[in-house]
Amino acid sequence: MPTWRRCPVPARRSTVSSSEAPKTWLSQDAYDRLQAELDEMIANRPAVAAEINARREEGDLRENGGYHAAREEQSRQEGRILYLKEFLRNSEIGEVQKSDTVTPGSVVTIYFDDDQTDTETFLLGSREISSTTEHTVYSPESALGQAILGSRPGQTVTYTAPSGADIKVTVVEFGPFEG
Repeated sequence: MPTWRRCPVPARRSTVSSSEAPKTWLSQDAYDRLQAELDEMIANRPAVAAEINARREEGDLRENGGYHAAREEQSRQEGRILYLKEFLRNSEIGEVQKSDTVTPGSVVTIYFDDDQTDTETFLLGSREISSTTEHTVYSPESALGQAILGSRPGQTVTYTAPSGADIKVTVVEFGPFEG
């Protein structure tokens, strides 16, 4: 099993407490990349505020597209800052060690039982883990993710899709995410 440690992110008021939010595994590289993004966005706050002030000076705010665009950008950026703070606060840093069952942070290859010739390979984790788009990402909390957690190669599991259909998949192989 992986060795985990809590991420050192300052506490901040949030609508989801850290005891309620699911933990996400992150490699040190992924954590550092996300922390750098967060730091850059926080450092950019004064520039965004200055842009809003400059656009406000242009006159009538009801018909000022530049002002509204700057406010929308500020809103998007503040949302991302809050998301990253919460995400990093609820993350565990560690290197995924070899396991004999599927765990979060695994790259998993499966086939659907109705088509045993076509396999699908994906990362079981969070999109934030990977800096590349090499793999499709499924959350461990998704129906498929919950079904395959703890599975071994050759094991067939069934999960209920959002449409209500029961789907059988077989785990072909898996390994730790290297990225």
